[in-house]
Amino acid sequence: IALLIFRDLPDDPAVEWDPQLLATLVLKHIEAKNINLVVTFDAGGVSGHANHISLYTAVRYNVCRLLWVSPWAGCRVLVLESVNLCRKYISFLDVLISCLLPRDVLFILTEEETEQAKRAMRCHRSQLLWFRQLYLLFSRYLVVNSLRLL
Repeated sequence: IALLIFRDLPDDPAVEWDPQLLATLVLKHIEAKNINLVVTFDAGGVSGHANHISLYTAVRYNVCRLLWVSPWAGCRVLVLESVNLCRKYISFLDVLISCLLPRDVLFILTEEETEQAKRAMRCHRSQLLWFRQLYLLFSRYLVVNSLRLL
């Protein structure tokens, strides 16, 4: 089954994943691990990444519907806010803007947490293309994350 999943869910920003398959996988994981909070991308996928958008779609339209009528109805879903290109790459300067705008949850990372996130990204050398190097330097998502309840 693992080979089937990897073949059907390639890590590719241009590939839309099957929402039904994703919904089934996510729900099984929620039930198996007794999860009460899911954090996912919003409809914009943060950067228009098709995999991210597919995940949001699966959670929004399939998993949430099932959770509301199941024993797991207490599971909450938070979605990460996609911001415009300017805000996305102004790093810590976006903290003030994020504090002024409506949101349900706001995470402001400490310097230590930001460095930990950067170290984690550097562990995935195959994913660390030139533009992700810029992301490590300028992305607001390594400093501040605003989320809303689904």
